[in-house]
This record gives sequence, C-alpha cells and structure tokens, in this order.
Amino acid sequence: MDHGPAAGRDYPRSYAELRAWFDEDWTCRDYLDWLRWADGFVCPGCGSGRGWRLADARWKCGGCQRKVSATAGTIFDKTRTPLTVWFATAWRLVGDKVGLSATQLQREMELGSYQTAWAILHRYRTVMVRPGRERLRGEVEVDESFLGGPEPGVRGRAALGKVLVAGAVERTAGGRPGRARLGVIPDASADSLAAFLDDNVEPGSCVITDGWRSYPAATRESYTHKATSVAASDMTAHEVLPAVHLVFSLAKRWVMGTLQGSISPEHVQSYLDEWVFRFNRRRSRSRGLLFHTLLRHAVDAEPVTYQSLRKAGRSRPPPPPPDGPRPWPSSLDVGRPRLPWRR
Repeated sequence: MDHGPAAGRDYPRSYAELRAWFDEDWTCRDYLDWLRWADGFVCPGCGSGRGWRLADARWKCGGCQRKVSATAGTIFDKTRTPLTVWFATAWRLVGDKVGLSATQLQREMELGSYQTAWAILHRYRTVMVRPGRERLRGEVEVDESFLGGPEPGVRGRAALGKVLVAGAVERTAGGRPGRARLGVIPDASADSLAAFLDDNVEPGSCVITDGWRSYPAATRESYTHKATSVAASDMTAHEVLPAVHLVFSLAKRWVMGTLQGSISPEHVQSYLDEWVFRFNRRRSRSRGLLFHTLLRHAVDAEPVTYQSLRKAGRSRPPPPPPDGPRPWPSSLDVGRPRLPWRR
C-alpha cells in the first residue's frame, strides 16, 4: 500500500541531508526527473509514453523524436542559475515562518545580483497555488482589507492608493483559524466578491460576514449567508470575524517585517500566495515534505520567463549571465550524495 512520500527516501529529513543529497546540479536534475515522471516518461510535446534516457540525462521521445530535459517546460526552463541554488532556496522558502526576501536570498546564496534572487522567488511563488485546488468548506469567514501604507484622512472601504484584498478563512471546532485564502479584488462590489467566493469557497458552505451591503447579492446563488452588522452590534469587527481578522493581521505583519512594506501592487497576489502556502501548512512537522510539495508543483507548472515577471510591474534590467556553472555557495559545500529516491 502506498502511504505517500517517505522521509529519508522521497525527500530530505534535514538541512544536512538536503546538502548531502543535492550537492551538484546532476543530482538536482535527476530528482526533478523522478518527480516529473514518477509513473514513466510522457513527452510534453506529443504526449507519447515511449522514450529512452540519453547519456546527457535527457529523454528522447519515441513518438516525435524530441529530446526533452527534466527542466524543460517548467519554471526551471532555460535557467542559468545552478539548480543547487534553486533547491536551497526552496528549502529556505518553505521552512521559515517569516519567509525570505530577495535581498536575504542574494546574500545567503551568494548570488551575483538582486534581480536573480528576485526572479527565483517569484517563479516559486507562481506555483504555490495550484489551479483546481480544493476550496474552503463548512463555516467560512469572509471580509476585505487594504494592504499598503497609511492614507491620511481616508479610511475603510473608500480608502485610496492601496490594494484591496479579500480573505476567507474556515472556522474550526476549536475556534482556531482553519485553511485560508487571500485574493486581490478590484473593489468590494457584489460581482467582485462573488468571483472571489466562487474561486475559493465550496458552494453550499455557510459564509459569515459583517454587514457590508454587497454580501447578500454575492452569496445569494450558492451559499448560506450569516451576517452581523458591526455598527448595529456591541461587538468589534475582530469579535465578529476573529479568524479572518487574525489572518489579515498576520499577513500584514509579514509584509511589513520580512518585506519591509515594499511590494509592487502588480505583485501583491504572488506574495499573498506565498504567505497562504505557509499558513495552510503551519502545522506540518516536516519541512522536507513541504520542500517535496513545492518542487512537485514546480515541475507540473508552465515556464515563467523573467520578461513576463518584469512586465508584471518591475523595471529592473535582466540579470547578467553567471560566469559559469558552480555548485553550492562555499558555505554549503559538502560531499557527493546517493540517490535514495531511485530505490
């Protein structure tokens, strides 16, 4: 019986084991190959299941004769950064409660430029939320909040110069927040909130909100709606919707702490996806399993180019090519590993 990924075989149990397994690019590439085609090679071009391994570790498709590498057609496609750095970044990204900034990554991985660090992090963020993931269900608190610096004299849903974020959080029997979803919305209209709910909350769930006028229309078709007007009650907003307000508070604290409040509006969603990825897995005791999950997402995703990331709102020049292949930064260099995932 398959009990899922096993520690020490399918993913490293510790940082020391990560370093021992993935000290060179070829071991990283083999691991990606194993993750991507665990059930056998399938050509991404023609869909054929016939193929054979070449001496350079690529596959040759028996259908279209195309030569395919494990990184082709993934977020690692055409990367000039060593895969050892990508793997170290993934471990660091999933395991730290406060996350990782591009400046920190550049320093820790001894990267030649800020742009390279920024692009690696953003490519990982694009795969932290998978299309078609399971939606929230049961009793779900929903609210909106602005993300951004203070705008003197303008408050509430009329605030200007900020990014409006909708949040949904499952209520658990123990009173603690369950799974969460955060999404940028253009406004707090019924149409915008209905679209957010459709993407993130299972129909038939009970949606719990404050008294904002858009929610009755947004929930009418698919949900049971329970609203409490903060203005008409003796309760504060944090008492009416404790779970979602806690999530907003933690997410904002992360933005102001790790990222020092510096986020381009065009990239807010990707940062929120990163935060939600970690929050929803906060009770996981295995950093290695989170590492495995992120890399599995990465090999299943479409390529993301640096140019597309720049078009999303960044104007920095592209990173210069590295001087040549290099292993781990000197501070991380260790001996050659085995390939336990191939057992």
